[in-house]
Amino acid sequence: MAGYVELFRLGKSFPAPGGGESVVVSDFNLDIEEGEFVSLLGHSGCGKSTVLSMVAGLTTPSAGSIAVARREIDGPGPDRGVVFQSPCLLPWFTALENVLLGVDRVFPHVPKRERRAIGLYFLNLVGLGDAAERSAKELSQGMQQRVGIARAFAISPKMLLLDEPFGMLDSLTRMELQDVLQEILERERKTTLMVTHDVDEALYMSDRIVMMTSGPAARVGEILQVSFERPRDRAAVMRHPQYYPLRERMIEFLEEQDRHRPAVAPEPELVEPAEAPTDEEAARHPEGETEKVAEAAMWH
Repeated sequence: MAGYVELFRLGKSFPAPGGGESVVVSDFNLDIEEGEFVSLLGHSGCGKSTVLSMVAGLTTPSAGSIAVARREIDGPGPDRGVVFQSPCLLPWFTALENVLLGVDRVFPHVPKRERRAIGLYFLNLVGLGDAAERSAKELSQGMQQRVGIARAFAISPKMLLLDEPFGMLDSLTRMELQDVLQEILERERKTTLMVTHDVDEALYMSDRIVMMTSGPAARVGEILQVSFERPRDRAAVMRHPQYYPLRERMIEFLEEQDRHRPAVAPEPELVEPAEAPTDEEAARHPEGETEKVAEAAMWH
C-alpha cells in the first residue's frame, strides 16, 4: 500500500549546454507516512532541492508522479505549505498581515475576525504574539523566519515542505527555531519533508533520513530509521546510544558519494518567491496592485 505521500519513479532533466539533457534526478522512489518527518540529505547539487521543488509543484517532473494525501498533484497548492531558506516577506506589511496573505487566499469565506484569530494563533505558537503588528522590515532574520513558519502552518496544509529553513541563521537561532518547529509539529502533526545538508539537524528533527546519491541521475541511496523518542530533547538525543553510530553512517555515506562524484554543474535551485519589493517600490504600485505583488511573493 502506498504511503500518505508517494514519489513514484520521479525524474527530472534539464537542457544541457551544447544540446542534450542533464539528468538531475532519476527513478526516485519514496513513500512517506502521515505525520512522518523525513529529511533529504546529500551533497550540494545532488538534486535535493529539485525533488522538493517537484513536490511543491514549482517544478514539473520529467518522469514519474507525485501524490500528496493519496491524490496526484499537478502544480502548487494550499495542501502544501513551503518554508524557504529566506522568508521572503512583504516588508511594508506587518508580521500578521504577512501571515494573513495565505490565510485570506485559502479561507476567503471565513469571517475576517476568525482569519485574524488564525494568524495570531500561529504567531503566538512561534513566539511572535507581541510582534504581530510590527512591520517585517523591523524584524530580525530569525523573527522573519518565524513569520514564514507561521504563514506555512496557518493555511492548514496537509504537508509541510522545508528547504533548508535554518540555513541562513546563526547557530543559536537555528537551534532555537528547530525546537520551535518541533513543538509546533507535536501539536499539528504535519507530514514533513525537509532538505538539509546538516547531519546533526537531520538526526534531531527526523523520523527517517533519506540519503541521496550524488548523481548525475541521483536517486535514493540509503534510508536510515531514527527511533529517538518524541517529544525530543536535544541533550537526550545526543546521549542516545544510536546517535553517534547513525551520525557516523551518514558521514560515511557522504564520503563514499564524494569519492564517486563527477564534476557536474550545480543543480538548479528551488524556485523561491520573488524578493519582496522595497517601500519605495511598493509606493509605486497603483491602488489594488498589492494583491498581485503578494501573489508573486508567495507563488512565484
